[in-house]
Amino acid sequence: MGGGSAIGLAKAIALDTHLPIVAIPTTYAGSEMTPVYGITENQLKTTGKAAQVLPKIVIYDPALNLNLPAEISACSGMNAMAHAVEALYAENKNPVISLMALEAIRCLATALPELVQHPKDIQLREQVSYGAWLAGICLGSVGMAIHHKICHSLGDTFNLPHAQTYAIILAYSVHYNRHADVQAMDQLAAALGVDSREELGRFIYQLNQRLQIPLALKDLGLPEYAPADIARMICDSPYYNPREYDDDELKQLLLQAYAGLPPATL
Repeated sequence: MGGGSAIGLAKAIALDTHLPIVAIPTTYAGSEMTPVYGITENQLKTTGKAAQVLPKIVIYDPALNLNLPAEISACSGMNAMAHAVEALYAENKNPVISLMALEAIRCLATALPELVQHPKDIQLREQVSYGAWLAGICLGSVGMAIHHKICHSLGDTFNLPHAQTYAIILAYSVHYNRHADVQAMDQLAAALGVDSREELGRFIYQLNQRLQIPLALKDLGLPEYAPADIARMICDSPYYNPREYDDDELKQLLLQAYAGLPPATL
């Protein structure tokens, strides 16, 4: 019972013991719907999939989330949205998962701004839980790409908070991929009500502003030298992505994220 870290710990135990998990999530991580686990050793995160870490039972009770602070709710919800967005351009994407991902994105983009203003509204909590549930299924069903690679590298190397990092980086990973998978980006733009793929990164950045999410990685504790190191690390050990990794452009985008500036091609 708890957020992604609590469920992740249960998964680490189940990986070796095969004990069944009953998961009662109290944030919007979505991890409870996936067979994905992650273990970090020596600042290196190893992820994998195993049937025994997929919870046997998941219980959603939005009333348990009513005291979750608005800032954590917002970051956690955007973390869930990131899972759905990345599913649209994953290597093994499929039409069914894309439909679920788009539903999750629409639901979260609509409900989260309202939830920040009315955190005790049980119906809004239900909507966000529904969106996170869908996003979790997406994460567990298809592969990961640039967004997860950046966030894993940042979190493992510099121990940045998970949900906040995922929320911030989403605008930059989408901007980087905006022309890489035209079908996926057009679907995303339609789901968010954005006129063109070129505007997607800025729209997500502005959504984070509306949700009062911290916008600068430096405010999470990232050192000034880190963007160049992380860009190099990503290119040296990449995940799949529909666009090739460009060290210089990644460094520039990470510098923008470090400073909390909107994503832009320099």
